Amino acid sequence: MTNITTEPIYRRRISPLEGMFLHAPYSIVTMTARIKGSVTGKMLQDAVLKVRARHTNLRLKVEYDEGGDPWFTSQDVQDIPVEVIPRHDDQGWMEVIRQQTLIPFDFEIRPAIRFLLIQSSESSELVIFCHHLICDGLSLAYLARDLMTVLGDPGAELEILSDPDPIDRDNLPPGVKMNGLVNYFIERINKEWWEQKVHFGQEDYRALLEAYWSNFNHQMTLVEFTEEQTTTLVDRCKAEGVTVNSALTVGLAAAQISVQGLQPYHSDITIAGSLRDRLAQPAGESVGFFVGAVSPKFKHSPKPGFWENVRRFNKKVQPLYTNKNLFKDPLVWSYLDPGILESLSFKMIGGLVDASSPRADKLNSFGQREDVISSMIKREKMDSFENVLIGTAVTNLGRMDFPRKYGELELERLIMNPGGAYPLTFVNILAGAVTCSGKLSLMLEYATERIQTEIVFEIKDKLLSILLGV
Repeated sequence: MTNITTEPIYRRRISPLEGMFLHAPYSIVTMTARIKGSVTGKMLQDAVLKVRARHTNLRLKVEYDEGGDPWFTSQDVQDIPVEVIPRHDDQGWMEVIRQQTLIPFDFEIRPAIRFLLIQSSESSELVIFCHHLICDGLSLAYLARDLMTVLGDPGAELEILSDPDPIDRDNLPPGVKMNGLVNYFIERINKEWWEQKVHFGQEDYRALLEAYWSNFNHQMTLVEFTEEQTTTLVDRCKAEGVTVNSALTVGLAAAQISVQGLQPYHSDITIAGSLRDRLAQPAGESVGFFVGAVSPKFKHSPKPGFWENVRRFNKKVQPLYTNKNLFKDPLVWSYLDPGILESLSFKMIGGLVDASSPRADKLNSFGQREDVISSMIKREKMDSFENVLIGTAVTNLGRMDFPRKYGELELERLIMNPGGAYPLTFVNILAGAVTCSGKLSLMLEYATERIQTEIVFEIKDKLLSILLGV
């Protein structure tokens, strides 16, 4: 165990939004930095110590109070795992990510993050594998840059950031307030939950994780835009008066329709948006969860052409990026008991826990119990894994203005898997985009129970054809 700070013990209650991810086996975010140059395990170990000192959430574990409610604490926290794996080819890091999803986080022992270096003497991938409980995609982009800074200059001193305030009812922007009628129903939901409350812990999570990955298979395919292709796309979007995010979103929807034929869910789109600078106490570059979303309905029309569709979508979606829309769900969730959101994953997956598991009786019983949580699940149409709630879900970090060179090292590309709050089978295509070092990387993630790999490859090819004429 490494004592990295002499400051007073940090302790705070886990917020309802953070609780939504606690113990969810599918809520994993990864950021992969492709690095040109030699990076050793010792270099990475030293760099992790420095970034851990910079970011509060990298010094915390989960503990429970006498009532069974979860808190973050900095007391007696063990080291973050750092692993070095030999690099054999350009795709090996994706298999490493797939294997890591099967390994549970030790929430009650150490921070919910791991660092993996897929290493060769000339080129390596640095994978930051993190649970959504303590991060979002932008967190890991900043963290990758911080690591590169220290890897390139081991003597560099990083600014220690202040403790970030989570998204909760005390940290909402001015004007974002709870409706009295909605609050009345939330109080009723909370009261019903308190009468039926179930607490979950590490062993429950381990059983849930095994059940989830025994029943569902996530796969991914990467679209690596060259610098020239990225510039071409950006220039075309500027000429059309639209954002790259709008072009990617409509392109993905159009490609799915072209390959799969028009399906009802293709018009259901969700786009993540950062809340960092909108909070009463802005989060800045801190590691943490600071994300909202907008969910426009959009029917793609084949007649006017692709770019006309993009202009229509861009015109529709841009006015939605307001505090009222982005905080619509976080506002409601902030008033719920944290255990309600945490229990959603157990309600959806608990019935899949194998009878041989020591936790089977508890989790099967909870998964099958009719209660306020099951009512919420049904209302959101998440009571059947056959339902497709979102056709295209997009998280685009945009252009990260990071240096390319860090001493003798070069950051060639960043690649993101954005993770999610719900089982991936509810989504047709999940896309994570980030532009760094002049190159756009687009990761497409999907559940094979929902969509076949061959179909996704066709969608990928069609997307490139639509965007670039490739």
